[in-house]
Order: sequence, then C-alpha cells, then structure tokens
Amino acid sequence: MNQKFWITALIAFINSLSLTILIPIIYLYGKRFGLSDFQTSLLFSIYSVAQFLATPVIGKLSDRFGRKPLLIISLAGTVIANLIAGTATTAVVLFLARFLDGITGGNASVAQAIISDVTTSENRARGFGIYGAASGLGFVLGPVTSLLAQQISLGMAFLVSGAVAFVGLLVTIFLLPETLQNKADKARNIFDLGLGNLIRGLAIPKVGILLVINFFIGTTFTIFTYAFQPYFINVLGQNSQSLTLMFLVFGVLGVIMQTWGVSILNQKFNIVNILFFSLFIRSLSFILMPIWENIIYFVGVVILFSLFNSLVQPTINTLISLNAKAQEQGTALGLNASYLSISNGIGPIIAGTLIHQSHPITYGYPLYLAGILTFLVLFLAVVSRQSYVPQLK
Repeated sequence: MNQKFWITALIAFINSLSLTILIPIIYLYGKRFGLSDFQTSLLFSIYSVAQFLATPVIGKLSDRFGRKPLLIISLAGTVIANLIAGTATTAVVLFLARFLDGITGGNASVAQAIISDVTTSENRARGFGIYGAASGLGFVLGPVTSLLAQQISLGMAFLVSGAVAFVGLLVTIFLLPETLQNKADKARNIFDLGLGNLIRGLAIPKVGILLVINFFIGTTFTIFTYAFQPYFINVLGQNSQSLTLMFLVFGVLGVIMQTWGVSILNQKFNIVNILFFSLFIRSLSFILMPIWENIIYFVGVVILFSLFNSLVQPTINTLISLNAKAQEQGTALGLNASYLSISNGIGPIIAGTLIHQSHPITYGYPLYLAGILTFLVLFLAVVSRQSYVPQLK
C-alpha cells in the first residue's frame, strides 16, 4: 500500500470520527427540541435523503474533475453544517443543518473511489478491509470523544464533530495528491452528472444487483440503528452515557474484525461466502435482541452482532469495486453510497412508525422486523450470486 492509500485511510478515520461523535446523541438532541420519536426519525432521514440526491452527482463529478476537489467540498459542507447544528436554537434550524450536511456528504464514496484508484484488483479486498478498519477506529474514538463533549452539552458534540471534520479538510488540501489518472468525458447535460444513473446504474453488469442487495441491507440496518437507541433508553432503562459506551463496543469489535478478521477469513473462505455468513449472523442477532429485556443479555447479543456486522459493508464495497470498470469506479461507488443513503432515510421512518412511547412493547417491533427482512435479503443474495461473482483482473 502506497502513501496515497494511507493518507486516504487517515481521512477515512477522521471522517468516521466526525460522524460517530454525533450518532449517540442525535436522538437525544432531537428530544431537547421537543421532537417526538417519529419526528426524531425524520431528523435521521433528512440527512440520508439529501445524501441520496447528492452522492451520485458527487461520484460522477469526481470521475470527471478528480477526487480531491470533491472531497474538499464534501468535508467543508460537514464543517459548516455541524457548526450550525451545534448552535441551533430551533428544530427548523437543526433540520436545515442536517440537510446541508447530507447534501454535501459524499465524503465516503469519494474516499472509496480513491481506494479503488490506488489498489490493484488482487489487493483491493485488503485495501477495503484496512479502509474499514480505519473507519472502525473512528467508531472507537468517536463515542469516547462524544462522551467527553456531552459533559458540556449535547450541542458541543456537534461543534467538536465540525472541528474534527475541519482537520480532515486540512489534511485533504495539503497532504492528499490527486489519484484519478483517466478523467471521464465531459457531460452533455446535467443528468450525466449522475442523477440519471440512479436508474441506469441498476443495469450495470454485475454491479446493479449488488446495488439492490445493498439497498435492502442498508434499510434493515438503519431500522436497527434508529430503533436500538429508544429501545436501549426506554426499555432497558439506560442513559446517554451508557448508550455512547455501546457505540464504543461496536467500534472496538469492528476494528478487531476488519483488521484481523478479514485477513483470516479471506484465507479460508471466498468473499461471497463471508458476506452470506455475516448476513445470517446479523439477521439472527436482530431477532434475538428484544426477546429478553435484560441489559446483560442484550449486550451479549450485541457483541455477537458487532463481530460479524462489521464485515458486511467491506465485502459489498469490494464486490462492487471488483465488478466495476476502472473508469466507472467513482460512479459505481457513488451510486452504492447513494442507494445506502436513501435506505438510511427509509429505515428510521419505518422504525419510527412502528414504535409508540405509550406502549413500550412496540420498541422491540422494529428489531424483529429488521431480522426477518435481513433473512429475506440473505435469500436474495444467495439466489442471485451467479450474477455478481467477480472475476479477478
């Protein structure tokens, strides 16, 4: 792995750190503005829907103008949006800030395109594994940083997140060279920027089916990520500090699996079988979580879930990258991030619709639903596997 790769891994870590500072507090921060459970789900969704609209455009532009300028724009948007959110005095301003962060939030897809630029097909799985580990390290330090910021206020967490993103912006400007060697042709109209590709991308050989699978994977996962927080607080009787510590557990186990786990499993199993087994464990974990309302039991299931869930996205990203043409890496990964974004917008709304604060039993319903749907996604991935098994170049 060359210097460009490691700088990109550093940026991935910074970007993940900035994001995960916020994840444990968005639900509770929304509650401070008097939002209901359903309204807080919309707070999650508006960010994701905006990202859905913007990410394919950012991915296509990165294929045309280069990775670096688009990464700069994305990180700058995060800095400004978090500054606004951290100083918001009304729910309307908070929603606007989340929308701004989403509409400029192509950080991850551009960074993934850089990984594709600087790795060969043979070491791409390892490259995405390290990239995932760098992001996972952010998931470790993000909750710790969030916990410290929360001692001042929940709004301070947004300000600290913006400051971290600003560091990533400086690293990108001064340390990251351009990695795109062959720029795509100039578009004739705005739809060539990527908006039209949202539909056409589904027809890309061996990539389209992966976009569909990952869309459903993302939807089931974000049903969980939203429902997990009110369940943990309202059913298990925990607080924001213990919630943040749970995200720390997610991060630590993710780093372990993405650094050592990916390498060990790749030596014994092919990447498609790793994906299948990880999805099976994820779906089983979702169903097991709400069966017994006990914090020790819940943490045990979450540990099992975290170990294998952390393998899902690196394997999907690798499969998409291996199946996309060299000049379409940014577009394919941008489309993938975009479909994930819209799934991130759908999942919280589904979960928020199912739960009712006056009926605590309903807080477990989204977890059961996520488990059932993930089994169906696994079935789809298995029956369609011949459509996306990659041929190493």
